[in-house]
Amino acid sequence: MNSTVQIIKNHRSIRNYLEKDIPEDVLQTILEAAHAMPTSINGQQVSLVVVRDKDTRLNLARLCGGQPWVAKAAVFVLFVADFYKTSLAADLNKVKQVIHESAEGELVGFLDCGISMGGMIIAAESLGLGIVPIGGIRKEAQSVIDLLGLPKYTFPVNGLCIGYPADLSQQKPRLPLATFIHYEKYQRANLVEDIQDYDKQMVSYLKQINRSEEVNWSKHTSSIYQNVYFPNVVTTLKDQGFTHKK
Repeated sequence: MNSTVQIIKNHRSIRNYLEKDIPEDVLQTILEAAHAMPTSINGQQVSLVVVRDKDTRLNLARLCGGQPWVAKAAVFVLFVADFYKTSLAADLNKVKQVIHESAEGELVGFLDCGISMGGMIIAAESLGLGIVPIGGIRKEAQSVIDLLGLPKYTFPVNGLCIGYPADLSQQKPRLPLATFIHYEKYQRANLVEDIQDYDKQMVSYLKQINRSEEVNWSKHTSSIYQNVYFPNVVTTLKDQGFTHKK
C-alpha cells in the first residue's frame, strides 16, 4: 500500500486543534490541491472562501448551530457552488444561463464542491493537518451568504475546518464494505443483517471511548432523518436563483 492510500484510509475527523497558525505556503498548497480537482464540463462552478479572521469564524461557529471547532481551527474554508461565475461567461457570449434553474445544475454544483473538498482533505492530511467537514453551514445559509458576501447564483454547500491536531481521535468503524461496494448490480439481500451487525459494533466502539450513552448507527441516523433538519435550505436556494424550474 502506498503512502497516499494509507493517508486516505487513516482518515478521522479532528475537532480539537492546537493554537498554531498554518504557514502560508502550506495553506496555498492545500488550496491548489482543491483547485486541481475535476468539475463537470470543466465549468469550474466551485469557489472557496478562506476565513482566517477570528471574529468571522466565531460568527460562523454560531451560525452552524454552535460548533466551537469552527472558531478553534486555524482556517475555515467554505465551499461554494458558484454559477455566478459561469453566468459571467454567459454574459460575455450574449447568451442566457439557465442551468442554475434546474435540478441538474444544483447536483453539478454540489457534487463538484464535494470532489474539491475531497482533494483538499487528502492534501491537508498528507501535510500533518487535521480536518472536519461542516454541513451545518447550511443551517442558516442566508446568514452565511450575507456574512461572506456571496452573490446571486451561489450557495454555501459545505465547510472545512483545518488545523494542527491537539489529539488524534479514534477512527470510527464503518459499515461493512458489502453495504458500500456493489458489483454489477445493487445487492440488497444482506443489507439488514449487515446493518444489525454494524449496530452491535458501534455499541462496542462507543463503550470503548466512554460514550456508551449514545445510540447505535441505525437509531442515530433514523432519528435525524425522520425530519428535514435544515428546512430553510429550499427557500434560500430559490432566493439565490436556484428555482427548480427545469
